[in-house]
Amino acid sequence: MSPASAQLPTRMPQFPGGASRTGGQTAPATGGKGAGAGGAILDDSTKMIYGPKSTRYFLESDVLNNRKALFTIDTTLEGIHQAHYVNRLANMYTDLGNLGTALRPVFYQTPTIGSQLGLNVYGLYGYQTQEVRYFDTRSPYTNMDLVLGGRGQNRINFDFTQNVNQRWNFGFNLQRMTSDLQFGGKTGSTSTQRLAENWNFVIHSNYRSVNQKYTLLAHYNNINHRMVDQGGMIEPDTASGNAFNSNIELGTVLPNANSHEKRNDLHVYQQYVLDTAFQVYNIIDFRSQRYSFTDTDITSNLYPLDSAHPERKPFYPRVYFDSLETNQTTRFRLLDNQIGIKGQFSTRGSAFNYRAWLRNRVYGQSYTFNVGRLLPDSTVKTNRFETFVGGWLGYYFPDSLTRATAEVEYLLGRDFRFQGRLESRFLTAGYESVFASPTLVQTRFISNNFQWDHVTRQSAQFELRGTQHAYGQLNLKVGKLVLSPGLDYYLLSNYIYFDTVGVPRQLSSAFSILRSGFGFQFRAGKFAAVGQGYYTLLSRDDVLRIPRLFANARVEYNFLLFKKLYVLAGVQFHYKSAYYADQYMPLTQQYHLQNETKLGDYIMAEPFANFRINRVRLFLKMAHANQDLLGKIYYSAPYFRTINRSFAFGVHWLLFD
Repeated sequence: MSPASAQLPTRMPQFPGGASRTGGQTAPATGGKGAGAGGAILDDSTKMIYGPKSTRYFLESDVLNNRKALFTIDTTLEGIHQAHYVNRLANMYTDLGNLGTALRPVFYQTPTIGSQLGLNVYGLYGYQTQEVRYFDTRSPYTNMDLVLGGRGQNRINFDFTQNVNQRWNFGFNLQRMTSDLQFGGKTGSTSTQRLAENWNFVIHSNYRSVNQKYTLLAHYNNINHRMVDQGGMIEPDTASGNAFNSNIELGTVLPNANSHEKRNDLHVYQQYVLDTAFQVYNIIDFRSQRYSFTDTDITSNLYPLDSAHPERKPFYPRVYFDSLETNQTTRFRLLDNQIGIKGQFSTRGSAFNYRAWLRNRVYGQSYTFNVGRLLPDSTVKTNRFETFVGGWLGYYFPDSLTRATAEVEYLLGRDFRFQGRLESRFLTAGYESVFASPTLVQTRFISNNFQWDHVTRQSAQFELRGTQHAYGQLNLKVGKLVLSPGLDYYLLSNYIYFDTVGVPRQLSSAFSILRSGFGFQFRAGKFAAVGQGYYTLLSRDDVLRIPRLFANARVEYNFLLFKKLYVLAGVQFHYKSAYYADQYMPLTQQYHLQNETKLGDYIMAEPFANFRINRVRLFLKMAHANQDLLGKIYYSAPYFRTINRSFAFGVHWLLFD
């Protein structure tokens, strides 16, 4: 999702229990009077209310950029029915049709500079480092969120935080997420098998010194994700993308494959204010990631899977060592240390911010496969030290609504990134230029079924990936209607993709992406209609696949029942035009090109009703309500059906005492 895309005023669905980034302003149309009220605490002389206004939070970026505003907890009804992660991400990502499966961005994303591992399909199922909330509370705050998503899709979140004293806060976040097999395996009501399960735990704390000069933010983040890898469904009509029976019993391509990913991140931010114009800061990250894949019987996947479609290639292209099973483990460890100076100046209503830094990264990575069967050791290791220098400038105009920012970062001897952006009430525009190294998975992967090395072989080394991106968006208000037309243009060079076999290739010639976007928002009384759409043109659709048309829309109406029950009811829609979406390879954890199955050209409709009474919010939703309506089966990815019609229920409870 591009910077321009992120600005569309479509009220991107918030995570249930998420926070409003509007400086404490909530939407009275969906919350009603008392939406921000908490519990009453009485003492001998006064009545004090603890609630969203007494429980405030901030992000690390607020401290880093010297933004002193605190934000309140979101108590509105909009978005609480977005239980599935694909919905919560505004359908900008797609998965394998079920909660907890491998995520892939629908649109091109500008790469990050520096050496990156490149195993990211499960990362968004955990709390993100830059989205960890740090609190300042006057009373203990508890957030309980339970979602029963239907057909075995369940999620529970439990958050707790409280101030130890006026300057020190401590808290934790806990998430448990599971989903059951829908196709293949034992899917009966009495013999359900688990498809995916996820644990995510975060401990966070923040501290300020008595004189407010020293600030410390710290958190530890642990993600534990397990997955049954099915490889796709075997069914009689996969080539056309249509099937006449949504309840047909399907087999799986990989009946004996599993994967497991663990992530740990210890993150510390600290700063000391010598003067408003001169501050020093330090950011330390220690991260580890381990991904293991096991298929205990690969013999059935070394030849075409479907005799009716012999053009379909075998799941595993070849065997280098063991023809019976594959065991693969990838490990990655990173120490990232950034030191910098920053400050701000104010004059005649305008403001100027600056930041400069030096960043060092040390990482180690290894591949190990089939150890213990016939190999005593098959470990391949990579280690590297990287140094970055960077700077950031921001100017805030006197009208307080317009700002211009510029940022540059350079990895000595290699990568480079520049970003410039102008934001005002009516216009958002910017440009970014990035030259980024290939990911570590793209440059080298040694396993029982795939082997490539673009590191030690000088003639086969990959060049830096180049991205030039210009974007702009207008924000126009006409009465009760807000319109946001926008345009994104990308010029890509040395683009790396995974071919139809699942092997990385680099395109020597440049190509372009042109995407026009249109967002709208109409609110009249208790009625609202919001949406966003994109039309994308590619000059090389043989190496990058994006649906030409993409659209989200939602209509909703809010009202009050029995003088206490606030209701927000509506229907949301999603549409993608037909395209050859990428296929998933769990061994490498990569999506790759395929030319056999065309997906899309299908509208997904989901009616919902959200409720609030006092501090408890609930929702009811019918997912995939229009299943079989047009005689088609909806596929989220090649050979992976979206689960059948299901009923979802959720309850969200905030406690402020």
